[in-house]
Amino acid sequence: MQKLNDDKLENIIGGEVTVWVYLIATSIVIFLSGIIDGYIHPKECGN
Repeated sequence: MQKLNDDKLENIIGGEVTVWVYLIATSIVIFLSGIIDGYIHPKECGN
């Protein structure tokens, strides 16, 4: 096993999930739920 010093620990990149990932995933879920809801409960166009 190798012991890492502070410089090497600061340079480790990975495993970080940013706010943008959560926002994109949430918007995809909301969009898909709207499509499914519109398919299951269709509403007629009001003319």
